[in-house]
Amino acid sequence: MDNKDIIHIAMQQSAYDCNCSAEDFIRKENVINESVPNDNARRYLKLPLICHMVSYGTNIVACGREDLLPEIRKFMDSVPNIENCFETPGLYPLNNILKIANAEICFMADYFLPDINEVYRTELSCEYEIRVLEKEDLASLYLPEWKNALCEDRKHLDILAVGAYDNDELVGLAGCSADCDMMWQIGVDVLPQYRRRGIASALTNRLARETFERGKVPFYCAAWSNVKSVRNAIRSGFRPGWVEITAKDIEFVDEMIGIVI
Repeated sequence: MDNKDIIHIAMQQSAYDCNCSAEDFIRKENVINESVPNDNARRYLKLPLICHMVSYGTNIVACGREDLLPEIRKFMDSVPNIENCFETPGLYPLNNILKIANAEICFMADYFLPDINEVYRTELSCEYEIRVLEKEDLASLYLPEWKNALCEDRKHLDILAVGAYDNDELVGLAGCSADCDMMWQIGVDVLPQYRRRGIASALTNRLARETFERGKVPFYCAAWSNVKSVRNAIRSGFRPGWVEITAKDIEFVDEMIGIVI
């Protein structure tokens, strides 16, 4: 597997998610389709989606509710640059369109793909023992301190992890979720008193290697404002891959606001 294979696999996965072809992400023009269920989509996506936009940097590929597509198309084609569709104030007109569906933009995220040369260039290490944990080792680890590494609501997808141990105390954990057939998503947590010691990057890098050895592509997601997480992705051998925004109904957004506040 090389970096060309990795980007092709990622685009094919995005194509399943967006009801399009992998080639649509490298077209000069924008692409928009109705969002439909797909058994090959990322398993945490609840298709069909109200509005979902993806860019690998060349154009914008969107999918959504059929009745919203003409206005979403006008919005995409009216902005001067791709990035304007993924940031304020460019998103305000899109939110006005989404009011028709009682929805708003909810998720905005950067996705990172591994540069396989960087992942394997230098094996990152830390001062603590790193252990590989298989699925059967994870049952007792669904605790608040590991909420980014493991997902209690989707335990069946948590398939692999690596932990950093201070003697026998788990102080850092990176976990892989089998969100797609070919791509596993990495999340990582480190106990507050053990941060800034290189644990997160050592765990992320090791888990990326373990994922490759199982024939899968690791990927990593971070909110654009989560500087610490983005830095960890870069240190671990990952590079920006694509960006997404996703709309949800207003009740869902209000619930998310309540969780954050």
